[in-house]
Amino acid sequence: MARQAYRASLFHLPDAPDGGRPPLDGWFADGGLLIEDGVVVEAGAWETIGPRLPRDVPVTRYSHALIVPGFVDAHVHFPQIDMIASHGVQLMGWLTDYTYPVEERFADPQLARQTADFFLDQLLRHGTTTALVFATVHKSSVEALFESALARNMRLIGGKVLMDRNAPAGICDTAETGYRDSQALIRAWHGRGRLGYAVTPRFALTSSERQLELAGRLLSENPGVRLHTHLAENHEEIAIVRRMFPDCRDYLAVYEKFGLATRHSVFAHGVHLSDSEWQRLGKCGSALAFCPTSNLFLGSGLFDCASAGFHHVPVGLGTDVGAGTSLSLLQTMNEAYKVSQLRKAPIDVFQLFHMATLGGARALKLDHKIGNFLPGKEADFLVLDLKATALIARRLAQVKAVQDVLFALAVLGDDRAVAETFVAGKRVYRKSPDTGSAP
Repeated sequence: MARQAYRASLFHLPDAPDGGRPPLDGWFADGGLLIEDGVVVEAGAWETIGPRLPRDVPVTRYSHALIVPGFVDAHVHFPQIDMIASHGVQLMGWLTDYTYPVEERFADPQLARQTADFFLDQLLRHGTTTALVFATVHKSSVEALFESALARNMRLIGGKVLMDRNAPAGICDTAETGYRDSQALIRAWHGRGRLGYAVTPRFALTSSERQLELAGRLLSENPGVRLHTHLAENHEEIAIVRRMFPDCRDYLAVYEKFGLATRHSVFAHGVHLSDSEWQRLGKCGSALAFCPTSNLFLGSGLFDCASAGFHHVPVGLGTDVGAGTSLSLLQTMNEAYKVSQLRKAPIDVFQLFHMATLGGARALKLDHKIGNFLPGKEADFLVLDLKATALIARRLAQVKAVQDVLFALAVLGDDRAVAETFVAGKRVYRKSPDTGSAP
């Protein structure tokens, strides 16, 4: 792939945000992004990059547009795309009424592949270029997801659900079959293309002690494989876990007991954590996925970003579809801000974009590859349309500061704001003219 340059306003976070102050080394009103062979060569001011470009390097220039790194979804369920917007009860009843019946259908490999194709195309349409994804208990559902991601050259981590109790028989495995299937999937897919594997017990109450023990063995036998599960989402769930594991002092201790709380672990939710759990998460290096639309939809609670920051727990944003109500990380930022307001500890827009880009990459231990535009990073990026809707255009006509531009996009934006999506330097999505203006 030859060198290619892109010119527009440009924003990224070279490092974690610093107390609400604009990152002067990451914002360029007239910026340039130079890539080669799917990798970032340089990002910065066009007045610096442009004059040094050889004349044969093609330049794509966008008006009323902003280039940002591709979004990272730190927790999402691809089979649940078919049950999004199912009228809710709280978590445990919602799983029984909606999730488990839908997931049983994924014993059909053809359905799994068709759904995976649709799901990944929707991620790209919404600007998500990397995701940590739940499949179902069926081995073929993971194969379908990985085949679809490989065809799109997406950086994606996924895994087969481990679930051997407290669920319908049609979506249960056994401790031994779950271990064998996971091991086979790791050998076949982990590290292939831009794919990674995550050992994926649904949550503590649907796995026997033997299954959790074997999940820990999978991690120890396969360095670099992630652990992806749920933690402390709902009060009823926490109470059941306490009854099932009376020897464990709290929910996190269950995962610790089986070697599942490591620096390669990502726990979705973490809404109701004790001070001790926060401290131990910070010490072991595990990450949390903040899923505001899901937590609000199911009435689970309000995530504590301040405690995460105080204890240095990495946090990424998760859409958590289907309890989550949108695949858009822009909409997820919107709801995350409102959650922080309700907790009376509002987070700034740079923190929001950090959780959706570099912070999400750090949560997934991928920040050496993606998350910003430092030289050598993979060129996953978006072109956001600053006139995507009449309302966005009118609002942005009133502002100049980068924080105001970003905040308006986070509050008013959705998939309509994503004009183009690039994966490893290749355009994989472009908004059609009939869906709105394009840069």
